Amino acid sequence: MGTWKSRGLRGSTLEDMLNYSNQVYREKELALIQKIPTPITPINIEKKTRHITLAYFDQKSTVDYIGAVQGIPICFDAKECAVKTFPLHNVHKHQILFMKQFEKQGGIAFIILHFTADNEIYYIPFKDLYRFWKRMEDGGRKSFTYDEVDKSYRIYSRRDILVHYLEPLKLDLDRREEES
Repeated sequence: MGTWKSRGLRGSTLEDMLNYSNQVYREKELALIQKIPTPITPINIEKKTRHITLAYFDQKSTVDYIGAVQGIPICFDAKECAVKTFPLHNVHKHQILFMKQFEKQGGIAFIILHFTADNEIYYIPFKDLYRFWKRMEDGGRKSFTYDEVDKSYRIYSRRDILVHYLEPLKLDLDRREEES
C-alpha cells in the first residue's frame, strides 16, 4: 500500500481520515479506537431485500469514537468547521454530560476540530470545551473562535497516520499530570 500525501486528501472528510488513522494505530498496536455507529430509526424497509430505504437519525448518541490508548480510556467527537468560529450548538448537551462523566471515571475526553478553510486540525481538551460551554450557559458567546484554540494542540499528519492525535493527547496527559 502506498503512502498517503496530505495534499491528496483535501476531498476526504475528517471522519474518513480518522478512521484510517485509527486503523493504523490498531495495526501498530498503539491504540484500539472504535467508531460508534450513529443510531437510526428505520421508517421504510424494502421487503424483498430488507434494505432500509427511509430512516431518521436518533438524536441521543454519545460520541463518535471510544477506545483505549496504552491502557488509557479515551472518547472523542469529530467536528468540522468552515469558518473561524465554531458554534457550540454543534455539540449537544448529552454529549457534554457523557464526556464529563467519562472524565470523572478516569477517562480522557476531547473533540477533534477541523477548520476546513485553513485545513488545520486541533485537539480540543474537554476542559477547554467545557469552559466554552459554561460561558455559553452563563449567557456568554454561543461559540468559540479559532483564536481561542490552544495552538499547541494542533494535529499533524505523520508518515502513514493522517490525523496523529496521539501527540496532542500526550501533551494533554502531561499537562494534567503537572496540574495534579
